[in-house]
Amino acid sequence: MSDTPIPGPTPGVTEPAPEAGPVPERFPADEDLVRRLVATQFPQWDGLPIRRVANEGWDNRTFHLGDALSVRLPSAAPYALAVEKEHRWLPVFASSLPLPVPVPLAKGVPGEGYPHVWSVYRWLDGEPASAAGIADPLSFAVDLAAFLAVLRGLDASDGPPPGQHNWFRGGPLRTYDGETRRALAALDGHADTEPLRGVWETALRAEWDGRPVWFHGDVAMGNLLVRNGALAGVIDFGTCGVGDPACDLPIAWTLFSGQSRAAFRERLAVDAGTWARGRGWALWKSLVAWAGSLPTGGGDDPARGPEARGREARRIVDEIVADHYRP
Repeated sequence: MSDTPIPGPTPGVTEPAPEAGPVPERFPADEDLVRRLVATQFPQWDGLPIRRVANEGWDNRTFHLGDALSVRLPSAAPYALAVEKEHRWLPVFASSLPLPVPVPLAKGVPGEGYPHVWSVYRWLDGEPASAAGIADPLSFAVDLAAFLAVLRGLDASDGPPPGQHNWFRGGPLRTYDGETRRALAALDGHADTEPLRGVWETALRAEWDGRPVWFHGDVAMGNLLVRNGALAGVIDFGTCGVGDPACDLPIAWTLFSGQSRAAFRERLAVDAGTWARGRGWALWKSLVAWAGSLPTGGGDDPARGPEARGREARRIVDEIVADHYRP
């Protein structure tokens, strides 16, 4: 694993969406809590050094446990729903997928004041993907598409359908219609929102009627591990499930462009309707991130304030709109 927590939401988007209820209060956790949990429940690892993972995400508190292991504590009750799923399915994925994925080694129980189930994982080496860190974007896109194609081909008959455990990934895009329209309303006067509404409406109309398949649920740069410039692993399966795989496509606009985007789509054999829904998933997250970065009158630091926070979201939105309206 890299120092990217497993899992974590896309930057700028706090989950769950308002339609799913209020954002839960996150449980505080530190190295001392992890040390006590490990000592009482897994004494074979007692004494290993513990340190918090850098750049911690939202869903879990993640800690290094020695050099080869990690501890992951769900930060609130809704995120703990993924633990049983991960322990059930990640060993199956690990034996079938063409790239390394996290494998749980032990499941902890509530204790020492901590209220949720939790996990010990084997650490995967690699750095989070970035445009600068990828040696060949075309090969990277093809390798990622090949990985997702194998994932989609696994037996999905007993897999978990969309639900609260994964914030309804794989279900109807309309789940996030209200949140998207609120973001569009907030962006009126800051952007030409009519083309954005056109992209969103097209995505909603492209309803899915295929057979349920496995999907990852959050194919983001922070969840793709790179070594020597190549794709070396995929992490963060907390939002995985069985349903519409269009939710795995936003990486086509957040990371890829031009030939690499076309190769990614071709290798996955994505039809027009699924591609439109994929644009919708990417647009939803980017619009919410952009709207959340708007000035609030609080005197933000220009280096870290709304312009800096919204720049990447605006770039992605521009990519989505250009792709949608391209002849």
